[in-house]
Amino acid sequence: MDLVDRWVALAGPHTRHIGVELDERYGEPHRRYHTRDHLAAVLDLVDELAGHAADPAAVRLAAWFHDAVYDPERADNEERSAKLADRMLADTDLAPARVREVVRLVELTTTHAPDDDDRNGQVLCDADLAILGAEPDAYAAYAAAVREEYAFVPDEFFRAGRAEVLNGLLALPKLFHTPAARERFEEHARTNIRTELMLLGA
Repeated sequence: MDLVDRWVALAGPHTRHIGVELDERYGEPHRRYHTRDHLAAVLDLVDELAGHAADPAAVRLAAWFHDAVYDPERADNEERSAKLADRMLADTDLAPARVREVVRLVELTTTHAPDDDDRNGQVLCDADLAILGAEPDAYAAYAAAVREEYAFVPDEFFRAGRAEVLNGLLALPKLFHTPAARERFEEHARTNIRTELMLLGA
């Protein structure tokens, strides 16, 4: 099933035009990591973790929108993605409360710090960050793709900025919040992050 078909299965055939636009956004040529493959991986993991969510449909919709706006030269991508979700979903028959939840979840990917009782947020954040706990080769490919997206940043500044992000992740008491993702990814993620920091010379 291709991505647009997955969208239609989730949101209904009358919203196909939204799925087509989102698919095109994730296919933008400047993207190297935040691509259709990343979206599909997030959707797959949301499916795996759906039993933990209070509203799996809202989490799936938020997954579609979480990187819908992506410009590596801007710092407000999550906010702009949330606004896009609000605008596009307002034209559907989704309940306003579910639209508000989707918008909230997209905004949450700014910090990836869901509350202990935020089951929807925990599922989305875990699915989005799962690459951190990937096998070393897959993690290295992810890190290289992120560098390509920031090709306009000189090495010295990229290394400093990337190290700041990675150290911030390591400082979190936990990277993953659902029991299944924490067991599967937490230890691998911390090892991968430390390895990347070493390679950055940080």
